Amino acid sequence: MTQKIVIASNNAGKLREIGQILAPLGIEAHPQGAFGVPECPEPHVTFVENCLAKARHASAHTGLPALADDSGICVDALNGAPGVYSARYAGEPKSDQRNNEKLIEALKGNPNRKAHYYCVMVYVRYADDPQPILCEGEWHGEIIDTPRGDGGFGYDPYFLLPQFGKTGAELSADDKNGISHRGIALRALVERLKANGAAS
Repeated sequence: MTQKIVIASNNAGKLREIGQILAPLGIEAHPQGAFGVPECPEPHVTFVENCLAKARHASAHTGLPALADDSGICVDALNGAPGVYSARYAGEPKSDQRNNEKLIEALKGNPNRKAHYYCVMVYVRYADDPQPILCEGEWHGEIIDTPRGDGGFGYDPYFLLPQFGKTGAELSADDKNGISHRGIALRALVERLKANGAAS
């Protein structure tokens, strides 16, 4: 029997990635936009709090179990910034190019280029679920000054993976999903769902 859940996102790439992993489990994932769910405010300074708010918001509006994720890039030399503000680091309207320009400028002359992408995923069975399932993933690398590759999105062209000698934007979609913060968090979540009987 197929179970229907709502994904607290309207990001096409994210929805496709999540849907592909959940489909074999008998879980039918639908974007919140299909139910007319409005965007959820994200006022918190941590990924976990914003993610939980988005999951509860989507579930409250639809009456369905909900899955949300919140992710971003954290740079050591900038005390974890851009962090939860990764998508809007250079302000509105959102722009990957301006975000990257601001990041490179902020790191100018700084030898410490260590950074990691972080993702947290939250699954709630209902809006006031007292025991949400939380999973996280990290993807470590370093920031370079000159972009490489035309895949991925966000900070990927500037995010170098020393062990591969490639940036996130130089990896194929499958290779990226296999090692990325979101891929790690989503696979962990799937295992938790199986263990908790939320998936077949």
